[in-house]
Amino acid sequence: MKMKFGRMPAYALSLGLFAAGLSAPAPVQAQILLRDLVSIEGIRSNQLLGYGLVVGLQGTGDTLRNSQFTQQSLTAMLERMGVNVTGLQMQTKNTAAVVVTATLPAFTRQGAPIDVQVSSLGDAKSLQGGQLMVTPMMGADGEVYAVAQGPVVVGGLVVTGAAQQVKQGVQTSGRIPGGASVEREVPNSLDGLTTLRLTLRNPDFTTATRIEQAINAKLGGAVANATDIGAVTVEIPAAYANRVTALVAQIERLPVQPDLPARVVIDEKSGTIVIGADVKLDQVAVTHGNLIVRVTETPQVSQPGPFSNGQTVVVPNTQIDINDQSNKKLQVVRRSATLRDLVTGLNALGLGPRDLIQVLNALKASGALHAEVVFM
Repeated sequence: MKMKFGRMPAYALSLGLFAAGLSAPAPVQAQILLRDLVSIEGIRSNQLLGYGLVVGLQGTGDTLRNSQFTQQSLTAMLERMGVNVTGLQMQTKNTAAVVVTATLPAFTRQGAPIDVQVSSLGDAKSLQGGQLMVTPMMGADGEVYAVAQGPVVVGGLVVTGAAQQVKQGVQTSGRIPGGASVEREVPNSLDGLTTLRLTLRNPDFTTATRIEQAINAKLGGAVANATDIGAVTVEIPAAYANRVTALVAQIERLPVQPDLPARVVIDEKSGTIVIGADVKLDQVAVTHGNLIVRVTETPQVSQPGPFSNGQTVVVPNTQIDINDQSNKKLQVVRRSATLRDLVTGLNALGLGPRDLIQVLNALKASGALHAEVVFM
């Protein structure tokens, strides 16, 4: 099991601690910059979408007979260039229809490059070595905001031999770093604003109040107000009336200690458990066991004796093994005051990852585990 550590070491505890029987470090009160906790309302990125063709593939493109839209797009592109292909049956396998996506950051100016993602739309086997033709990229309003073009970078690879094939990564999707040029700017401006509304990425009453206090202490007045669980409103002082950017620069680096909820995150697919620093456990007695039944079939052949009239028959031979692990004794898990105590108590059960997930579910149902349990 891999250990997962998030931004706060006290909050990140992987199941590897349980498997190895290690104790978690003592919780550390981390100070996070304000800019990592909030975003300014109304200033955000925008998603762009386009449809285009990738050419120059080494026989790994779409099969035109199966992908009619690729053939129609190829025909339309050639006719715009003055090539008449009406009525011709094209058999090229060097072209693939793709969907092109990108994110247009806020305040991106005209002519600035942005990265694009290219994904196959038809039955192409690989986009390796392909070149994206000029592709307009539109926003949700239908307007063209960028134009993409360039060589596609694919991270995967395929090595094929006479009797074996090795495939790594995905070859039907790739990127073009800086492959799109911004043609239209999204109107964004901080000038003329009288208030700033800071939106918390993880809404919390305590965190919002701490942000309010930090801003007021920095600016020397009651200019910030935590209006609800997910937003803090900042009245722009007169000294920053025409310098809102300078105000944002002043407050975005303020250190704030966020308040994290008591939460247990469980990923049943990988068997990973992440436990928050504020998770507490009441003293309980726990036992857990499994009943494993293994059925083994070993058929035997019975041959008749020489010169007899008997027949060869198959005699079934079944062996059943039962491993009952449900006779484990009750194990007392003491009340946990810290994350270290909780890990020590759960380690005492001596359970594997899958069994521990079931125990945590049972502890939550009994009311002994004081935390929100989230399944991924």
